[in-house]
Amino acid sequence: MASTKNNHNEQGSEQTQNTKLPFEDADESMCDADVADDTTSADYYFDSYSHFGIHEEMLKDVVRTKSYRDVIYKNKFLVKDKVVLDVGAGTGILSLFCAKAGAAHVYAVECSQMADTAKEIVKSNGFSDVITVLKGKIEEIELPVPKVDVIISEWMGYFLVYENMLDTVLYARNKWLVDGGVVLPDKASLYLTAIEDAHYKEDKVEFWNDVYGFDMSCIKRRAITEPLVDTVDGNQIVTDSKLLKTMDISKMASEDASFTAPFKLVAKRNDHIHALVAYFDVSFTMCHKMIGFSTGPKARATHWKQTVLYLEDVLTICEGEMLTGSMTIAPNKKNPRDVDIKLSYSLNGQHCKISRTQFYKMR
Repeated sequence: MASTKNNHNEQGSEQTQNTKLPFEDADESMCDADVADDTTSADYYFDSYSHFGIHEEMLKDVVRTKSYRDVIYKNKFLVKDKVVLDVGAGTGILSLFCAKAGAAHVYAVECSQMADTAKEIVKSNGFSDVITVLKGKIEEIELPVPKVDVIISEWMGYFLVYENMLDTVLYARNKWLVDGGVVLPDKASLYLTAIEDAHYKEDKVEFWNDVYGFDMSCIKRRAITEPLVDTVDGNQIVTDSKLLKTMDISKMASEDASFTAPFKLVAKRNDHIHALVAYFDVSFTMCHKMIGFSTGPKARATHWKQTVLYLEDVLTICEGEMLTGSMTIAPNKKNPRDVDIKLSYSLNGQHCKISRTQFYKMR
């Protein structure tokens, strides 16, 4: 896999996994709060979205941005003459799409300093009478209207739920969306597969066993608990893929984002498994003809890439054998924008018999 820096959506993130620069994206107690010494993803989130580089990467993610554009332009009936709420508007690109498609009015809510830039962008494009940019947290602002017809947001994080922005969208839905209103997107599904990745694991994990003749394996034990966000080559995939969870954003409750899901992964060839890989698909089912995109290893690359969870063991698996287990996902209790992951897996194969539980934290 290529080792690259990873940024995230217009609501937020440039995180530190194994390959990333020091974390710039997490939540602050207030929009303009000073950064504390013990910073985590719960300290930086909004401030990180004041940096233009993050927005540039997201806007240049054509899978992401063109999918939203196609949803709006090819299905104008969804927004035409409607009041729209854009949650985590960033540069305001989704609001601009909606305004151009005939929305009656768009309220673009953005907590970071990018809100000021979004106002300039809206004015420069002649939509100041249609788009109102509101600076602040969704949970703290008041809209000038009692209800909206449509909520649009690009809330998805790495591993789908990292950054916990989904909770903000659900809050907005419960407070402002009219009965029968539209949420865009309305479906998101998380998948799991397994890969062979000997070279990269050797380079990033086993490296710590012998560093210029010194034992630094204590770092290895910590490093393996941090999922890696990176691009996986489709040829590395050893098993089939299994659906862990589908979320219906128009109906689900906040607590539904925490779950335990079983899985059975069937080997497609004789090989070794070094890691499990998670990715997600997004669907806009309210369109006249459904539109969606995938962040999977075999799909066109996106800035979300895939999330790699390295196993402590190397599993020798034969074609047709099953790797079974379960994955538990929940927001971290101290910093809800972080994600705690519990992975239990078992293999009862011809050459490998093992059962183990591992814990990971995305931060």
